[in-house]
Amino acid sequence: MQCTINWLPASGMAFAAETGSGHLLMMDGAADGGGRNLAPRPMETVLAGTGGCTAYDVVLILQRGRHQISACQVALTSERATTDPKVFTKIHMHFVVSGPALTDAVVERAVRLSHEKFCSASIMLAKTAAITTSFEIKP
Repeated sequence: MQCTINWLPASGMAFAAETGSGHLLMMDGAADGGGRNLAPRPMETVLAGTGGCTAYDVVLILQRGRHQISACQVALTSERATTDPKVFTKIHMHFVVSGPALTDAVVERAVRLSHEKFCSASIMLAKTAAITTSFEIKP
């Protein structure tokens, strides 16, 4: 995997990331840090990527288990250290999953497998952050 980050000096503290798969991702800083608030902060993209990684796993695990799933949302909240490096210290992920015959046991298993075995992002962040999860099933 590879990624190239380019600073966009005319934009203050904006950066353009080009991923190895050829996609672009913009990042920017807050105004008090020289940015213009035109894109997510770099650490927000870390949190979003982690959410995307685990949501991907949960959907795939449920589909491979032949469960019908019509929606999957994960809302992440986090806390960071107050001093540098301001690593994540707590992350909570709340999953809201929909499907006609989903049970608590099936969804709990999918979330657990993601966090114990498959989601490299959350497993990596668990080195500095206490990660907790919860879920609900909606019709």
